[in-house]
Amino acid sequence: MCKKLILLLLILQNAVFVSAQRIGSSPEYVKELTALWKGERSADGRPKVSELVLDRLQYNTLEQIWGYLLGKGYRNQVEKNWTVLKTGQTMVGSVVTAQFMPSRPDLDTLIKAQGRREGRSQRGGYNIWPIDILTKGDVYVADGFGKVKDGTLIGSSLGNSIYAKTGKGVVFNGSIRDMQELRDTEGFNAWVKGHDPSFIRDMTPTSINAPIRVGEVTVFPGDIVFANDYGVVFIPAHLVEDLVKANELTGLRDEFERLLLKQGKYLSGEIHGDWTEVIKNEFRAWLAKYPRKTMYTPEQLDTYLGKKH
Repeated sequence: MCKKLILLLLILQNAVFVSAQRIGSSPEYVKELTALWKGERSADGRPKVSELVLDRLQYNTLEQIWGYLLGKGYRNQVEKNWTVLKTGQTMVGSVVTAQFMPSRPDLDTLIKAQGRREGRSQRGGYNIWPIDILTKGDVYVADGFGKVKDGTLIGSSLGNSIYAKTGKGVVFNGSIRDMQELRDTEGFNAWVKGHDPSFIRDMTPTSINAPIRVGEVTVFPGDIVFANDYGVVFIPAHLVEDLVKANELTGLRDEFERLLLKQGKYLSGEIHGDWTEVIKNEFRAWLAKYPRKTMYTPEQLDTYLGKKH
């Protein structure tokens, strides 16, 4: 009787251990991580930020976003020093995270068995598991612990698969291969720590849609990534809409001022200082014909123009 009891306890202990070692986070866990988000969510629990907000976000600058996040207490959201596949572009989207660690036989055995229990593909490499769950608008962000040689998380085939699923690209604290072919993939882009002709080797995925570290940043699933030539910033989803609204009129003013400076219609001091009512009315007329949809309200515009700059 005593042996049966011990055996039962061991089985229960093992079941608890296996349950705690899930590779893919449950929607409930993702919701707990992103509890400050109060809006709609994807099936996997990640926040769903509106397309309008994401569209307007891409017209921000890295400095504008950094300044807003700093004011909210988020001091470690920017990572720099990337190899960018295609320069001159901005990418925004909802983050799907994956963490890779250096392989060891006992870990690999555990991960493979758990992957089977979670219904993950047993064909091909482990590196396809995060790609399998991607959806439209996602950006695949992986912690490959900075590995370049033998740390190539994707090549051209998987890069094309990612773009077909998401319409976006990747951000890897690791590397990629097939740079030439991936550069020819229209629409796809990548921010990586390097590239190498080698195949991926000795890397094991230990989590999907859990918090990861990318350089100096802790990244959550459902964060909104903003990436351009100057760096990558990860924005908590619950802050994105207010960030865009706060920065939009400032960005539009900067754009309008550059137009006036090119026209040579006013002195520089008149443009960069507090505007006269004439310039304010010109700004209103310019905004009324603006080609892209904006998020500010007439009330916000009046308040903005009433402030001294």
